[in-house]
Amino acid sequence: MKTINTLICLSLIAFSATGQQLQSYIEQAQQNNPNIQAYELRYNIAQEKVNEAQWIPNTEFSAGYFVSEPETRTGAQVARFSAKQMLPWFGTVASRKQYATVMAETDYVDYTVVKQKLALAVSQAYYELYSQQAKLEVLSQNLDLLETYEQLALTSVELGKASAVDVLRLQIRQNELQQQQQIISEQFEAQKVYFNKLLNSPATASISLPALMEIPEADPVFTDSLALNPEIMRFDKMYAAVTEAEALNQKEASPMFGIGLDYVPVQERPNMNFSDNGKDIIMPMVSLSIPLFNKRYNSRTRQNELRMQEIQLSRLERLNTLESALAKAIAQRNQARIAFNTQAMNLRQAQDAEQILIKSYETGTIDFNDVLDIQELQLKFQMNQIQAVRTYYSQSAVINYLSNN
Repeated sequence: MKTINTLICLSLIAFSATGQQLQSYIEQAQQNNPNIQAYELRYNIAQEKVNEAQWIPNTEFSAGYFVSEPETRTGAQVARFSAKQMLPWFGTVASRKQYATVMAETDYVDYTVVKQKLALAVSQAYYELYSQQAKLEVLSQNLDLLETYEQLALTSVELGKASAVDVLRLQIRQNELQQQQQIISEQFEAQKVYFNKLLNSPATASISLPALMEIPEADPVFTDSLALNPEIMRFDKMYAAVTEAEALNQKEASPMFGIGLDYVPVQERPNMNFSDNGKDIIMPMVSLSIPLFNKRYNSRTRQNELRMQEIQLSRLERLNTLESALAKAIAQRNQARIAFNTQAMNLRQAQDAEQILIKSYETGTIDFNDVLDIQELQLKFQMNQIQAVRTYYSQSAVINYLSNN
């Protein structure tokens, strides 16, 4: 019992260390990945547009000179200077700022989606690397085992208990395993480059992988609601943005008013003496801009209504897709657990059969065809078990992404 408890503790420590190492890689990728940095800059631009939204129309200044000076009772008008400032309807600037804020939030959700997709890609690449490393280790162990069998076969040939054909069969099997080993080694190197590039690290950077991963006895608890998934939240933010766009459209359809001032310098009339002679003209002004032809704003309203319907339908379609993907990931994870347990049982039975064959050799009889069959079965069960572990953790990563755990 002490040994079992120790093994359980060591297993938990290993899984905890694996999770910490993977999380470290995910954080490194999210900090260094160029695509993430690009989305972060896009979000920063959207935030700056909130400040841009607080604009009002330019102040207009104008000046004119009378070529032919008009005469008035108080003297000739020389020139005209004007200043005018148009102001949007009450609440238009605030509405424009709110629209820009919601658009920035939409860009932030996009940024979050990309970050989580990168975390998923890093996790799945990490588990693929582990499975390839584990397969290489299993192949190495099986090659060592075949070498032992080869020595037994050579000894049996010398004693006249086996033929040279048995030795050749064992050597052919070794060649096949070496071929698999070389192929998986090439795949491992390519996957290593892919993983490092997700982290924006040098292609040859070393990667820390766990020596052993097994499927835990109980699955982690997760929330099966997709309401908090960033891909769904993105549609909610888009809908809110269209709502704010319509509110802004209604404000822009309202009149604009302006204030201004005209200044006209006047020359004194010569040889005349009265109180207002040469008095300059100062004229405050108020203006109103009314959108009498408002088809543009009506069209925008209709576009916004259609856009809302489109977003709702797209959200429903995406939600259905994600729910299907979640159900599929859960099923595949459950299948991986079943496969892992089945392969573990098969492997134990194959090892028992191997022990029987070894004892047969001690009694002077051994069938090397049976040896090769058992060895091939063991390798198959070991490979399937490794694949089940990779599938379990890869699908767990998909479930975490979909349920936003």
